[in-house]
Amino acid sequence: MAFTEFDTAALPRDQRFDWWCEVVGRGVAPTRITSDEASDFRGSVGSLGLGPLQLTTMAFPGLRSERTAELVRRGDPETYELTLVLGGSMEVSQGRNDAALLAGDVALWTSSRPYRGRALNAPGTGAARAIILHLPRTLVPVPEARLDRLFACVLPARSGIGRILADHLISVVREAPGLDEPDSERLGLASLDLAAGLLAAQADAQDLVPPETRHQVLLARIDVFIQDRLADPQLGPDAIAAHHHISVRLLHQLFRPRGETVSAAIRRRRLERCHEELTDPRLLTVPVHAIGARWGLISPERFSRSFRAAYGVPPGEHRRKALGVRSGTSLRASQANDG
Repeated sequence: MAFTEFDTAALPRDQRFDWWCEVVGRGVAPTRITSDEASDFRGSVGSLGLGPLQLTTMAFPGLRSERTAELVRRGDPETYELTLVLGGSMEVSQGRNDAALLAGDVALWTSSRPYRGRALNAPGTGAARAIILHLPRTLVPVPEARLDRLFACVLPARSGIGRILADHLISVVREAPGLDEPDSERLGLASLDLAAGLLAAQADAQDLVPPETRHQVLLARIDVFIQDRLADPQLGPDAIAAHHHISVRLLHQLFRPRGETVSAAIRRRRLERCHEELTDPRLLTVPVHAIGARWGLISPERFSRSFRAAYGVPPGEHRRKALGVRSGTSLRASQANDG
């Protein structure tokens, strides 16, 4: 399913709120929605199929929503709703739990039980914006009894697997318009692995997660670890394996399906950062070799050879081609440092 997005701004004012409620009811679950902004409702809804999963993006002003027991009986997609808040302020209640959510928070609830939600029009927070990952209950390898205490609670999303999942969902939405069906299916499986890893960790049920899912989650953690430490010249297989309490042999096994060694992946990412910074006019006075050192490539000779092998030109020439026309005197003043 291709990515589709709709905005109420294209509709007459008197039709906007009813249309938005209908779309949300069809795409998420039947829900009773009220809003003080109903007379001129400004909201949007996006939808993307990810193989067995569904992803929804939403933006909306202040409102109240309620999924009653009657609405659950009337229609239940039997999903877990894993929600990442991107902006605004929201509240959700389910069972005995209540959560107040701000931008960057993640929360979980189930479509199979009643719940209440509210988006607040608080000064400085703007409209509520969120990404919702709809997880079929049958695909989540953690029993609902173990997840029960997680419903309508703020889950950690600023470090560890929660941060990885949040960054992943934001990336999927950003790239959604250009995804084809095979890409969407692969991203759906990756999303399921990350979501299952987060929920299993929070429910203390890692033993129930299949080994392949655990490996995918571990690999995602390693990717973030590498990304955060690219500037460290000591970053390498030994340091990565030690930090994650695994053997270097297992680390290489995890990378083997990618067709790229651990060291090659680190070098490629470092060179990508250098390639980008060498075209930044704000860094024009920073010598080329210093750009390499900023990203852990401390030997100027090796940096130059690696850059030429990756991009076909030395780093100094890449900078001159990218910035020479518009940089003029500043570029000439920096060439003495280019090497």
